[in-house]
Amino acid sequence: MRKALRWLLAFTVLLGTLGAAGSAGAATAAPADIKDRLLAIPGMSLIEEKPYTGYRFFVLNFTQPVDHRHPDRGTFQQRITVLHKDTSRPTVFYTSGYNVSTNPSRREPTQIVDGNQVSLEYRYFTPSRPAPADWSKLDIWQAASDQHRVYQALKSVYSANWLATGGSKGGMTATYYERFYPRDMDGVVAYVAPNDVVNNEDSAYDRFFTTVGTKECRDRLNAVQREALVRREPLEKRYAKFAADGGYTFDTVGTLDKAYEAVVLDYVWGFWQYGGPDCDSIPADAAHASDDAIWDSVDTVSGFSAYTDQGLEQYTPYYYQAGTQLGSPTIHFPHIERGLIRYGYQPPRNFVPRSIPMRFQPGAMRDVDTWVRHHARHMLFVYGQNDPWGAERFRPGAGARDSYVFTAPGMNHGANVAGLVADQRTLATARILDWAGVAPQAVRSDPAAAKPLARFDARLDVRDVEREPALRP
Repeated sequence: MRKALRWLLAFTVLLGTLGAAGSAGAATAAPADIKDRLLAIPGMSLIEEKPYTGYRFFVLNFTQPVDHRHPDRGTFQQRITVLHKDTSRPTVFYTSGYNVSTNPSRREPTQIVDGNQVSLEYRYFTPSRPAPADWSKLDIWQAASDQHRVYQALKSVYSANWLATGGSKGGMTATYYERFYPRDMDGVVAYVAPNDVVNNEDSAYDRFFTTVGTKECRDRLNAVQREALVRREPLEKRYAKFAADGGYTFDTVGTLDKAYEAVVLDYVWGFWQYGGPDCDSIPADAAHASDDAIWDSVDTVSGFSAYTDQGLEQYTPYYYQAGTQLGSPTIHFPHIERGLIRYGYQPPRNFVPRSIPMRFQPGAMRDVDTWVRHHARHMLFVYGQNDPWGAERFRPGAGARDSYVFTAPGMNHGANVAGLVADQRTLATARILDWAGVAPQAVRSDPAAAKPLARFDARLDVRDVEREPALRP
């Protein structure tokens, strides 16, 4: 009996020794490197890693199906970037709705929650384009499904809360993603997101342009725009030389004359989208200004390269979507005699090569708008007072929960939470922190205490407007 007890005691000690050794080994084993964890995801490959103090920044490719309904019918490589801070922190899922930047940057919600950031290039913006390109697979559901697959792939690495965000077309994209995959994200912060529910009813934009800014500023802008059409002949000669010198062509839009008028008609819109309210840079007496002054003002605001083949090529996917689902604005110009305007605001079809078929789907935006009104949850929409795109906006209705629409006074297409009035700024910040699961107790007790968790970084957090030529959100 004593032998048996001694044997049992010795066995117990041996087990304890082995267990302690095993625990010590586990404690000293380093966790897998984040790059290795990312590259272990099926379909993920590394393009490059760029250093940034306090973060790891990766540019990656992710294999996506061309058609999420039929994933066996071809794939393409979609670029993403990962700004990695810590797997225990929340993650912000960002898209501009266009190309992805391959340099480290941090969007406002990322700074607020002090988190990681995953940024996605929108499908069909090169190089994230299937070859050959089946343009019928460029729609808002397919793009939302791209985001859904990226989220599914990365959620095992970044298991804390996720927020979707984006500005302009990116804000639209974040909203569409939430509509189609409402269980993925814990919150959405959509900046300056247009909502063109009825494509052929755009009177809200006309009303906007009668009240924005001051009458003096509006009159200056209108006069320069009109004068550019009055002087069409001499300025188009200059435009022809500009095109010849720069190697620009006009096959897609059709003629130099159409491109010229499109640039000029963008002028007032473009000023308020990216400039304003200071009109000091606008010629005060357009009728007596030099041709150089009129040209320079229009070129600075609208950009004479915008409607050349070379200027349009990068944005073919946007114009395709505007002409098939998103819609596009049309405004009137009561300050300009009818005879001076030959084409008016041209439809997106004019800016997409004719080899690409297009057909408008009027139900797409109505569906999203209805969903936001009745089902929005944890959604924040931020608009700028002086931004034309905010004239038609998202408006969560009675069925929405914990969702908000705020307008930043005096701001344009670069409106953000920091630009809101104090009580809205703190409320928005508090809600973002709460949705991300990182709201301090002081903020949960009093939203007025809310502020970004990360310090401002002059390189990462530059509040630049994602500038596209006018009439591109």
